[in-house]
Amino acid sequence: MNKRIHLLLTFIILCCLTATAANRWAINADGGITWTVNGNLPHEDHIEMSGLKMSTVLRYGVDEKGAFILNRSVVWPMLRTIPNDTRASLTRRFGWNVANMIEVNEQTLQNEKVSDITLNGTMIVHSTFALPRDGQVELTRIIFPSTSKPVLCEKYILKNLGEKAIRVEIPAARSEIKTNASRGVEGSYSVIASIEGQAAKQLNKGETLTFTATYAAYKSSEQELTLDLDKELQARQNLVSEFWGKLVLDTPDPTINRMFAFAKIRAAESIYDTKGGLMHGPGGEAYYAAIWANDQAEYVSPFFPYLGYDIGDRSALNAYLLFAKYMNPEYKPIPSSVIAEGINFWNGAGDRGDAAMIAYGASRYALARGSKAEAEKLWPLIEWTLEYCNRQLNESGVVASNSDELEGRFPSGKANLCTSSLYYDALRSAAFLGKDLGKPTAQLTDYTQRAETLKKDIDKYFGGTVEGFNTYRYYEGNDVLRAWICIPLVMGIYDRKDATIDALFSPRLWTENGLLTQAGSNTFWDRSTLYALRGVFACGATEKAIDYLKFYSNRRLLGEHVPYAIEAWPEGSQRHLSAESGLYCRIITEGMFGIRPTGLNSFDLTPRLPKDWDHMNLNQIGAFGKSFDIAVKRSGTKLNVTVSSAGKSVYNKKIKEGETIRIHF
Repeated sequence: MNKRIHLLLTFIILCCLTATAANRWAINADGGITWTVNGNLPHEDHIEMSGLKMSTVLRYGVDEKGAFILNRSVVWPMLRTIPNDTRASLTRRFGWNVANMIEVNEQTLQNEKVSDITLNGTMIVHSTFALPRDGQVELTRIIFPSTSKPVLCEKYILKNLGEKAIRVEIPAARSEIKTNASRGVEGSYSVIASIEGQAAKQLNKGETLTFTATYAAYKSSEQELTLDLDKELQARQNLVSEFWGKLVLDTPDPTINRMFAFAKIRAAESIYDTKGGLMHGPGGEAYYAAIWANDQAEYVSPFFPYLGYDIGDRSALNAYLLFAKYMNPEYKPIPSSVIAEGINFWNGAGDRGDAAMIAYGASRYALARGSKAEAEKLWPLIEWTLEYCNRQLNESGVVASNSDELEGRFPSGKANLCTSSLYYDALRSAAFLGKDLGKPTAQLTDYTQRAETLKKDIDKYFGGTVEGFNTYRYYEGNDVLRAWICIPLVMGIYDRKDATIDALFSPRLWTENGLLTQAGSNTFWDRSTLYALRGVFACGATEKAIDYLKFYSNRRLLGEHVPYAIEAWPEGSQRHLSAESGLYCRIITEGMFGIRPTGLNSFDLTPRLPKDWDHMNLNQIGAFGKSFDIAVKRSGTKLNVTVSSAGKSVYNKKIKEGETIRIHF
């Protein structure tokens, strides 16, 4: 591409980044986001929320007349159906309009007008209804998943806004379905939707009445639970507060701060208490009680130590140990996924480079976790997956595989850039980890030498000019730009960074929804955009990275489909799969702050402070077995970096922009 034309098109894109349409949502003072309904109707959206025993996708909105719309899809991952495969979680949809069942002055409520909707780890909907003769009532809905029970909870608060007293009736309602026993792994399941009724009551001006609705499911051997929804709501609020009180991002940009806070919720809530142990799951009404080599092993598990969330750490360790069960002396491919609460596996796409994904994730997790005992448990898996990759090297020295994480949706050749880049980083991490574990020097030297050789072979095999950019071919013969050319940047390979960044943000790949998977297509997967933003920060293109991060964060948090990173489009209708939110968080931890684990109690730190910011802080970090804070403050032409733990300074010096420092605890 002519350089002048490329620069002009890049300028146009940057202008578009700052000329976005008015946001539908706004950040509120309590830490959530709120949509104040004042026109631009109808509008519908969907959001996923999860607990240890269930998950829900709420399809909600406001119709053209201003009334609330809600359809609940509830998933119970541990109620397995037949065939007991990847998608075999009991799932039901509920379209009950609970407001229609309320009677005021012997008439049903009519003419609803939603005033606002708030998301803050729960969904809160405020509406008003004009009464037929005189007066007005307000209805508040609070919708949330139980943190530990197989129940979707809804709390309703009805308030009399009028001058006159009103008579209110809330009917008791119960719907129970016994599922077909032949379709359940453990026979028939009970699916129960209920409304806790209220005796007829008079409400004077300003008085309120509270009632609840629940959607639950049980095995035939289980007793129906008696719930205190106020306690369930408090538990959910406490969990969100826990996420928001750990790994706290403080920058001059409130949208990035808040997007990061929301990403922690979605990344960490989607963990299920299965008979195979705690298992993080992508979600999306399809992927539960199962783990994948990409979503869990590669994307989200290496993030959990930074959050300091015990259940997240336990799910990560469990995921790697579940994969470890499939190690074999013949070095046959490890499965892509362990499914059905850990009792079965899926490998329908063949070898996707899964061993490289697991080696990368397990070694990064072990380092960041800072536990020698856990690292020793994971070392055999790391060794095995590295050796597997070594045995898959082709004659050009890069790793061969049947496909990549997109499983044949787009071409990936016989060897792809992603797999070899992951293997490269895994070798480096294993060398760091092995040193702290006292592994043989010869073995660790071999890992280091393999990484150095592989880096050269990656450039020889994949490096090339594609559509005028001296970047990477994703596979041999590839002549169309691909989003995954960003992957070497994430792994610390910067040889072609300038041309790669130009290609990523060229009109051929960048769109209003981030990166296209392949130039010329209309398909986007957020995971590649999230990797690219991390890599662009990591290699030092801070100003370019921050512009696009601001744009992306604003669109995902405050736009038309909120508040999380999504999986893909058109596939899956932009589901809020969980691990993508973990990847968003890693833009900050590993990209913007440049944290690279180098030992069980050490890491490299390369902060990338945007020129328009005077500071950025990351507090209550839980990695390396510590709780610590990082503060970066502009000081003239330098950065003042402070690392502190337990009230004591670990590091406090001025460094040059782009300088890397080694932190030891």
